[in-house]
Amino acid sequence: MSEKKPKPGRTSPDRMFWQVYRFRRDDSGVTAVEFGMVALPFLMLLFAIMEVSLSFFSTMLVENAVESAARLIRTGQAQTAGFDENQFKQQICDKIFVLASCESELRLDVRTYNGFQDIQMQSPVDANGEFTDNYNFDMGSADQIVVVRAFYKWGLMNRIPGLGISNLSDGSLLINASTVFKNEPF
Repeated sequence: MSEKKPKPGRTSPDRMFWQVYRFRRDDSGVTAVEFGMVALPFLMLLFAIMEVSLSFFSTMLVENAVESAARLIRTGQAQTAGFDENQFKQQICDKIFVLASCESELRLDVRTYNGFQDIQMQSPVDANGEFTDNYNFDMGSADQIVVVRAFYKWGLMNRIPGLGISNLSDGSLLINASTVFKNEPF
């Protein structure tokens, strides 16, 4: 008896079975495929960690700079030197020189009150997430309560969906630093 041979271009069911079996058993390239599956989530997580770390670092820089510059007001040094808003802003920007656009992105609100119970904080942004123009610069005199607030617009580098750390309409992060004190007698 003659054995039936498959026609050229066609495979027999046994041969097809063995090809599928060999393909399933072959594990070369599995590492590359697995890395391809986890690379995007891994990189997104890595960039999110870096973005949050940088924003925390920037927040600490702004907070320390505001606290240091506010001491000039508290001790009366800024008043006796005749500081205006730009000079006071420069005191802060000198300490946060790492942040690229300090002069253009930093907003100051310095207000005086007669007592701690009179303090009222206005929002630095409107309902649309844009900066308002409701800022003051009054360093006060001796024994007055002073609230120094600084707002820095930090441009986020990574627009990672779901990270949700931006709080301004343009996707930036508003960094807020404030301090409240009573001016010393000077």
